[in-house]
Amino acid sequence: MTENISESRAAATVVVLRHRPDAAPEILMMERASSMAFAAGALVFPGGAVDAGDHALAAKIAGGLPLDEAAARIAAIRETLEESGLAIAFTRPLESDRIGAMRRALAQGAGLGDILGAHGLEVALDALVPFARWHPAGLEHARRVFDTRFYLVRAPEGQAASVDETENVQLFWSGAAETLERCDRGEGQVIFPTRRNLERLAQFGSFDDLAAHAQSIPVEKVTPWVEERNGERHLCIPGHLGYPVTSEPVGTVRRV
Repeated sequence: MTENISESRAAATVVVLRHRPDAAPEILMMERASSMAFAAGALVFPGGAVDAGDHALAAKIAGGLPLDEAAARIAAIRETLEESGLAIAFTRPLESDRIGAMRRALAQGAGLGDILGAHGLEVALDALVPFARWHPAGLEHARRVFDTRFYLVRAPEGQAASVDETENVQLFWSGAAETLERCDRGEGQVIFPTRRNLERLAQFGSFDDLAAHAQSIPVEKVTPWVEERNGERHLCIPGHLGYPVTSEPVGTVRRV
């Protein structure tokens, strides 16, 4: 059953980029568990839905950001910690034992605001660089609709990522072009927004270049649509938002 657009949920996802000296940066990718209702078995960036606790914390620390934007950035930090064990966008380096304790507290249902208070920590919301926003509302057969903000962030030095083994079953670091090649070989699969974003990310060889590119293009909602091109139905996106590929035949698209 297709969800009503009004029932779509706010979400946030993070492109975590790790520097490589002589190659494009590696990106943290996660494989979703086959039991998940959304994007089962797909390769994704860490992230998830924005919750009430994120909004409550945003009201305290937004620092001039719109509350919905601040809440999305908080969700991005929280979900990345919970899913991968990486403490991104904190104002100071954290010890591995502290990160582990914080991750366990999230898994047990604690809110990020309470965890920050207990450990005397602060987050740096400006460390997250807005990259895109996708809202595939109104498409046929859409089982779940998310209004998702995408962010870029540098991988924290000295931290090791590990899979949570609940929503995700494995993780790996790979360049954007390498991940696309992996999927083209049949060794992974990605949904339409992830593929388009990997293609966009693959155009740049460093975090700084990517951040400059992202900051040069105002973030607009990407709402794909279907139209006929050369006698074939294509799923399409706008052509002015930095994406090198803006359509794909419907028959080859994985949407959820």
